[in-house]
Amino acid sequence: MRAVVTGLFITLEGGDGSGKSTQAGLLSDWLAGQGRTVLRTREPGGTPVGVLIRDIVLHHRGEVAPRAEALLYAADRAQHIATAVRPALARGEVVIQDRYLDSSVAYQGAGRVLGGTEIRDLSLWAAEGLLPQLTILLDLDETAARGRLDNANKRFDRLEAEKADFHRRVRASFLRLAAAEPERFLIVDATEPVETIAATIRARVATLLR
Repeated sequence: MRAVVTGLFITLEGGDGSGKSTQAGLLSDWLAGQGRTVLRTREPGGTPVGVLIRDIVLHHRGEVAPRAEALLYAADRAQHIATAVRPALARGEVVIQDRYLDSSVAYQGAGRVLGGTEIRDLSLWAAEGLLPQLTILLDLDETAARGRLDNANKRFDRLEAEKADFHRRVRASFLRLAAAEPERFLIVDATEPVETIAATIRARVATLLR
């Protein structure tokens, strides 16, 4: 029997380099200070099975066909939601997750040009229809995002290494998703100072906690 959702499910979305991990950490710390139990997690890779899938989709050196990539993300999502997220929500916890189905729609649906509707349907099936109460979109121009990644001197994964046109399609898709569901999305300018962004996010989350 599927667990009943009683906690709060928050996801962070945006292009690579937009600051999702930083804001997820700050929000987690703030919520813990409010006495809330927090599960901070990510997709792909939020479970032991997901770690194996993450290595394939982001670091495999050989070719991964676009549809195979989409299915691997869906497999990770099914395992993650069933074994980590739903149990935490059933316990009344706050789940803060770096990437969810909107990333699949943006990266595989738009970036890989597989079709957003098809990818969203696949993702919802994998997650048994679970949607976050809040999705924070850290919006950043793809050129600025690439500059941040370059400055970090990190080795690019398979998606980060894609061309500018790919990341332009991804950003446009995220913005279309946010425009279609304004009640779920909070769009934040990722060029703002870190603490300014954190304060904006906390203000929105506080309304959900009440």
